Amino acid sequence: MRTLAVGIDLGGTSIKGALVDKEDGIVEEHSLPTEAEQGPEHVLDRIATVVKKLWPEDGAVHGIGIGSPGGVSWDRTTVVRSPNFPDWGTVNVRDGIARRLGFDGPIVVGNDANVAGLGSAYYGAGRPHDHFIMVTLGTGVGGAIIYQNRIFRGSTGAAAEIGHMTIDYEGPLARSGVAGAIEGYLGNQFLSRHAFLRLLNEDSLVHDLVPEGNLKNVTPKILSRAAEKGDASARRIWEWAGHKLGCVLGSAINLLDIRTVIVGGGTSGAGDLLLSPARDTVRRFVTPALQENIVILRETLGNEVGILGAARLAFQYLDADDPPSRSK
Repeated sequence: MRTLAVGIDLGGTSIKGALVDKEDGIVEEHSLPTEAEQGPEHVLDRIATVVKKLWPEDGAVHGIGIGSPGGVSWDRTTVVRSPNFPDWGTVNVRDGIARRLGFDGPIVVGNDANVAGLGSAYYGAGRPHDHFIMVTLGTGVGGAIIYQNRIFRGSTGAAAEIGHMTIDYEGPLARSGVAGAIEGYLGNQFLSRHAFLRLLNEDSLVHDLVPEGNLKNVTPKILSRAAEKGDASARRIWEWAGHKLGCVLGSAINLLDIRTVIVGGGTSGAGDLLLSPARDTVRRFVTPALQENIVILRETLGNEVGILGAARLAFQYLDADDPPSRSK
């Protein structure tokens, strides 16, 4: 008998979901716009709609896993102060979805970067590795620590906020307010702004690729296209970004003694344009005793890794490998 769960990747723009087979991965997918501006109750309605669309006719779903940006309570029920949903405050996602679906099986919520790490561990680039650091590069910069194929959550569930690790105590402020945090360099809006300022007075193919010829519309994807076409200015920006990534990864490796890093998220689509300079840089910031066997890989599953990881939360609950609550 197949073991099935629904995995949900809750994003600021869209809600992506899939029916997932524990062994074989994604069976069917569906997505809807999030419409986050209409408030948490509306977003919970949207999540429930995606789940219903994926529900098999025989009803044989064993659990639901949800990956969400923001802090998640230790019991994996509640999202707290999600940066993508500024009006949410504290929302018990588990109870809201259970009520809408009339489902009494496990509904498990996790931070989206942690969930992506779990998806990589079981279905993606992380499969050959029992432990690794996951970095997700997109609107923000997220992180996960996978140790013995489980998420390391810290004391309250908020471990691995790599995006808010600083590489320059006098650097630019990230959305968290931390000066010099890596998100303040590599989060999409920050990287795009850096590219805009760098390219204003440079002859670059990017000027021809941006919508309406307006350099303010530059995105990491456009930078990648220009660099792949040989544009020297775009390549230098990726070298700059890779250097920053290598700096923060050096600190993470020093702290954790975990030497495999997997980089996912939309910005990781730049591939070796970003990762090669990160590989060149990282050893300069790692103590000599830890410099051997450092590996930086790209996660190639894209958005699927978050959906698969969300489903894996439910599977782990069912297996009692990673119980979602503890006695206080």
